[in-house]
Amino acid sequence: MPEYDAVLFDNDGILVEPTDRAVLRGAISETYAEFGVDPTSEEVEELMGVTLDTLEGIAAEHGLDPAEFWHRRDMNASEAQCELIRDGGKPLYADVPTLSELSADLGVVSNNQHRTIEHILEFYDLGGLFETHYGREPTLEGIDRKKPSAYYIERALTDLDTRNVLYVGDSGVDVLAAAEAGLDCAFVRRPHREGYELPATPAYEIESLEDLHAILRGDGGAFRPDMEPAT
Repeated sequence: MPEYDAVLFDNDGILVEPTDRAVLRGAISETYAEFGVDPTSEEVEELMGVTLDTLEGIAAEHGLDPAEFWHRRDMNASEAQCELIRDGGKPLYADVPTLSELSADLGVVSNNQHRTIEHILEFYDLGGLFETHYGREPTLEGIDRKKPSAYYIERALTDLDTRNVLYVGDSGVDVLAAAEAGLDCAFVRRPHREGYELPATPAYEIESLEDLHAILRGDGGAFRPDMEPAT
């Protein structure tokens, strides 16, 4: 009997390589320009991993409607990433094909835009592999619903009709969101996460998606980290 009924995956840094931050900065600068704002480098950076309070502060400073401004920011960021994917700048990881051999239902839950996730699944012909997939909406509510909130994870669990699920991610917010949903998390220490410290201890720490085969068989003891939660 498999250890888990289903596995949910983060997208960036797990299925495809992370987006070059310069591409996102360019999309953000383009958004400011559309609203007649010449931003400082700090204002561009503030819209990278934005909070609702930060966004509303920027919008108030420049007399902008925060919902309209954010929608354009997210649409521009999504289009820039889709173009990057088409140009080969955001490839799949080499271990992704092994997921087709897993004996569990699969899904995707990402902090990236839902539109971007759909493009990735279509472009790489992965749609048939996953039972469900969620990215965030380009709305103010979508900002608050991104991980470490478990909002989209909970929606995926409803779709999968099970809570015996493993979440696979490459960041601290993935570990925290899994914990909020009451799920085990497998942290993948990709090369870009060398030396990266986690805010909590995941159930497993792996180096490749191929290691999931052993975990789903119930042989994941070798991947359980021997460390204390970061403070």
